[in-house]
Amino acid sequence: MSKARAKKIKLILFDVDGVLTDGKIWIFPAPAGAEQTTKAHAAQHEDEGGFGLLSHTMIEAKGFNAHDGAAFSLARLGGIKTGLITKRISETVALRARDLKIEHVHQGIQDKLTCFEGILKSEKLKPSEAAFVGDDVIDLPVMRNCGLAIAVANARREVKAEAHMVTEHSGGDGAARDAIEYILKAQGKWKRVVSEYIYERSPNKSRS
Repeated sequence: MSKARAKKIKLILFDVDGVLTDGKIWIFPAPAGAEQTTKAHAAQHEDEGGFGLLSHTMIEAKGFNAHDGAAFSLARLGGIKTGLITKRISETVALRARDLKIEHVHQGIQDKLTCFEGILKSEKLKPSEAAFVGDDVIDLPVMRNCGLAIAVANARREVKAEAHMVTEHSGGDGAARDAIEYILKAQGKWKRVVSEYIYERSPNKSRS
């Protein structure tokens, strides 16, 4: 059943903490003069908990997996758009999203379902054409309303119970790669996009 659902997917969205990372949040002294483009956004939630660190002297850091990074490039080659919907607001996430050319980046989102519906409207897609990868109960509203609900291996039990599939790897350890690879293989695109990905990086690319 999950493969039939995967064949329809044109957009895949991810939670961040626990999905693109292992869930750990590191707090370090901010380098002198470091630009924090998300500071104003975080300030809007200053009196609320769990939206991210608001500090002039400290910065929040996260660890991302290179296999997941490659997966975003593979998705793009396969014609699948990508996005993030996360409650926490982090400069690290903003930087990673720009690095990976992720189309939809929404931080500071507690009502993920409304955000999801807005993305679908902007892309003119049906819920059945979108996948969501999550790990905790805040992700369930979207997972219950998308075409392909994916839980990472380290997801909470309640989340796994409602997922159409569970990744082999945990968040921050290749789970996003598992999800994207599964969809591309279900759509019969995997071998082609891998060949194109390798060709793009070949020093002989310009030779014919």
